[in-house]
Amino acid sequence: MNNRRKLLIALSAGALAAPLAAFAQQQGKVWRIGFMASSMPPAEILEAFREGLRERGYAEGKSVVVEYRWPSDTNQSLPDLAAELVRLKVDLIFAWATPATLAAKRATSTDPSS
Repeated sequence: MNNRRKLLIALSAGALAAPLAAFAQQQGKVWRIGFMASSMPPAEILEAFREGLRERGYAEGKSVVVEYRWPSDTNQSLPDLAAELVRLKVDLIFAWATPATLAAKRATSTDPSS
């Protein structure tokens, strides 16, 4: 993977972690992130995501739990996976690729910026 792509992924993970940092004062809270993709992401994408969390002080399985979802076959739909993340009451959904982003947007009416 080229350095520019790595930087973009790291910045995306940073943007994801920034809202969580605002709530870091809540000691003991384990944050839940839904990571959603249109297909299985390459290993380097997942590692860059995890590295971005670690760089910001989040330890997967300790201070943050990540629920990973992507279709395992053509019979699984993105809207169903997005709805599952909403039912799990994740604190935020990180979507990789436009189809996953649209499915996540349609699955919830909660707007974190409001």
